[in-house]
Amino acid sequence: MPYWRLFYHLVWATKGRQPAIQPAFEKRLHAAIRAKADELGAFVHAVGGTDDHIHLVASVPPAISLAQFAGQIKGATSHLVNHVLCPSCAFGWQPEYGCVSFGGRQLDRVVKYVINQRQHHGAGTVVPLLERDGESQEGSPGNGSPRPKPSG
Repeated sequence: MPYWRLFYHLVWATKGRQPAIQPAFEKRLHAAIRAKADELGAFVHAVGGTDDHIHLVASVPPAISLAQFAGQIKGATSHLVNHVLCPSCAFGWQPEYGCVSFGGRQLDRVVKYVINQRQHHGAGTVVPLLERDGESQEGSPGNGSPRPKPSG
């Protein structure tokens, strides 16, 4: 097995940013995210969020693309919510996600940020870069920079 040391912060939201993550099943949802990530060979450092989005700090092996990783976790967890945790909810995730890579020196800080999501949102101390979920936000998906305007 190759050596890898990769750290990612992923964030994705519920469909339409609806407050669909209910306190009654939030812990089980987070546990399911951890379990699916483990099944995919990743190591989860933290899972957190609010009633309308999830943050995940994980080390994902290079054998799986980040798009596959996020897609499989989102698919497995929406199935779990709709078929087990809350069959009457019509739960769904938005199609996009945001991802930021970072170095090992920032790991503790990013983990603390994710664990304290509710407090950050309540106090207005969110870090905009770590809140980008890919939906309704300008910028190139590749680097977060504004898209160039066409010339001519």
